[in-house]
Amino acid sequence: MRRKASSGVVISVAVLLTVLLAGCAPQSGPASSGSPSPTATVTEMRTVTAAPSETGDSSWATFTTADGTLAFDHPAGWTVQDPAGELAEGGGAFAEVRNEAGKPLATLRTNMATGSTCMEKYPYQVLETEELPALAREGMVPRFIYETRGTAADPGPQDTPAAAYGITSGPPPAGDAACAIFQFFTWPPNAAMFGAFYHPENNQTPGDQSLPYLELAKNYAETAEFQDIKRMITSLRPVGGY
Repeated sequence: MRRKASSGVVISVAVLLTVLLAGCAPQSGPASSGSPSPTATVTEMRTVTAAPSETGDSSWATFTTADGTLAFDHPAGWTVQDPAGELAEGGGAFAEVRNEAGKPLATLRTNMATGSTCMEKYPYQVLETEELPALAREGMVPRFIYETRGTAADPGPQDTPAAAYGITSGPPPAGDAACAIFQFFTWPPNAAMFGAFYHPENNQTPGDQSLPYLELAKNYAETAEFQDIKRMITSLRPVGGY
């Protein structure tokens, strides 16, 4: 039986779960309290036609956020919805990437206020990681990470998905346990996120679908789709001298 999660990460996790439309794991959403999300402004949603890839690869395209601050490359068959919902007061970016089947794979959002308090730690595993010097701010180099929480014998937090990929500026965990997944990176004026929780219904993983969630999440790291997601997220870069 899973143990009940503590109030663990109490600030902004609700915001994280709401924003990461591309990936709630097959667990209930968090009930933790926290700071309210930034005041939102309703905007019209539209699907953006991306420009040809700046890399010269015709099978990829380049997307630039509506506020002109960030760009990333993605498979040409994937679509980007920008904005993907309500923008925070003061603007920023809010875009969602979907694959050819219309499944959400990642969300990019900037101008986010974040913070966390870690009350409980869980076994963890880092499946992929890579530093992203193009996004460095104030001497801090964020990194791409695909990570999990919990094991078959010692489950992770019940009320938070236990596998996610994205960008983080947080320090690597020390020891054999880590706080609940909290992937944000430093980006003016506050913080930003680009990634998603692993969700078997969105992140198509070949093989036996009856395997435990964490096993499916680990198998997904070997798929071509995940490698495309990693290439996309690690291509994120500032534009216009930002």
